[in-house]
Amino acid sequence: MTTPSLLPLIAERDLDQPLAWRGGVPVSGREFLADVARFAPELRDGGPVVNLCADRYAFAVALAAALVRGETSFLPPDARPDTLARLHEVGDPAFAVIDDAKVETPGLPSVLFADRTPAERVVDAPMPAFDRGMHAVSLLTSGSTGAPQPHAKRWGTLVGNISAAVQRLSSLLGRPSLSGLTLVATVPVQHSYGLESTVLLALLGGAAFDSGRPFFPADVAKALASVPRPRALVTTPFHLKTLLLSGIELPPVDLILSATAPLSPQLAAQAEQATGGKLIEIYGSTETGQVATRQPTQSEVWQTFGEIRVHRELDAGGNERFVFAGDFVSEPTPMADILELADDRRFRLLGRANDLIHVAGRRSSLGYLNHHLNSIPGVADGAFWLPDDVVDGVVRPVAFVVAPTLDAHAIIAALRERVEAVFVPRRVVHVDAFPREGTGKLTVRSLREFALAHLASDTTSVRLTRHVPEDHPAFAGHFPGQPLLPGALLVAEVLEGVRTVPALSARIGAHPTLAAVKFLAPVRPGSVLAIDLIPETGASRGLRFEVRSGDIVAASGRWTPGSDS
Repeated sequence: MTTPSLLPLIAERDLDQPLAWRGGVPVSGREFLADVARFAPELRDGGPVVNLCADRYAFAVALAAALVRGETSFLPPDARPDTLARLHEVGDPAFAVIDDAKVETPGLPSVLFADRTPAERVVDAPMPAFDRGMHAVSLLTSGSTGAPQPHAKRWGTLVGNISAAVQRLSSLLGRPSLSGLTLVATVPVQHSYGLESTVLLALLGGAAFDSGRPFFPADVAKALASVPRPRALVTTPFHLKTLLLSGIELPPVDLILSATAPLSPQLAAQAEQATGGKLIEIYGSTETGQVATRQPTQSEVWQTFGEIRVHRELDAGGNERFVFAGDFVSEPTPMADILELADDRRFRLLGRANDLIHVAGRRSSLGYLNHHLNSIPGVADGAFWLPDDVVDGVVRPVAFVVAPTLDAHAIIAALRERVEAVFVPRRVVHVDAFPREGTGKLTVRSLREFALAHLASDTTSVRLTRHVPEDHPAFAGHFPGQPLLPGALLVAEVLEGVRTVPALSARIGAHPTLAAVKFLAPVRPGSVLAIDLIPETGASRGLRFEVRSGDIVAASGRWTPGSDS
């Protein structure tokens, strides 16, 4: 049987039923097709489209309109000017689509998506179909150099991915299909997980999606209540934990989809109890798409989608890696994770390959250890960190925790029941919060700085790194055409950095005196600052600082304890 070369924009469904919800108002499949037909002629010619729409419905219309025009959509991780400038390193985008006129796209023309009135919509717009080999989107992630790394997705690959996901999710829910299921998501649609589990799950999987992206717990509860059941929450472990800790009562939810990250069985059980729904974790990558699921309250074993198989092999350097292949995965693709294979379709996830640690001849992963740390009742958030120094010939891990009701002894005792003895930390440090990003990610660099700051004594020099945003509001008036960071803000940034180092903050007190400061070079938009904090010896108890932008010293000075210290 010949496989059709053309695949429709919307999989078979009742086009009079909701495909999306906007502010509690349904938008049918027919209305969506009409909006696509209306918007496609407004797009420009000449190259890839950068889709920057924050509203999920506007994004979906712009994505479909680009496909109709035969154009690829670039999906960057954010709309920062430096990110957009770097897009030319991976392609030559012709223009951007925005849904907010205030969004700036320097050096890139933009087309504004505007809502249509019902009278402006085309009646009975045709169903577009696209060649399965069409380059539909390029998902862009930041590489180690900061340059965006493109991951091309063909239309047939996306259709196959969603088809396999629908079969698995429908089976787990005991439903014949996902028809009628409405998706409310806390994750951005430009990311692989957000794209596949919202807009594409609606277009190609029979579900519907809410157009917003609620972040605060009250907004999440409101968004869920605004759509009918059955409904699903698409989120991450970090957002889910924040939501449950808020104490806000949630409407009943039939399904919770969670991205893969340290997610304890206790948190999964709490989420299912609070919502009445079934929690399913999604495993995959930008390169492969979604390839496996598990229900953590039932099993720690993952199962691959469709006909996907996984096998272990050694790379050219003799390093172990695990490769996924088959079904919609276009070519065998290694994952950046360490797995324990039960067979070629089932596995346990032990952690990231790049976070493996060795202690006293034993191997584990920080992800695996963090999983067990966060599974302790009373630990709201936690992370292991492996310092550089050696004690008794062995590097010993340190555990940082947000756990107001538990002392260090209780946490260590709980870990002794969960992990090998060599990985049980000798030191547990209580903190108020971690420097997580908006998606809940805790980067290696930020954790290292955070850990060193909290372990520093009041005689230890500390280096902190800070990024000056391109769009910092101070640049608008200081000065037009020659933007630079005002000295007062630079000094405030230094003091804010001091406050992240408990020992140094205590050294100069709550109301320190700025005894001296010199501004030696301008700090421009996008600068990466290295702030050195150097405790003075002797009786003064002063704290010197030096701020570098690259190799240039931008400022230096000295704080001394205030009169209240």
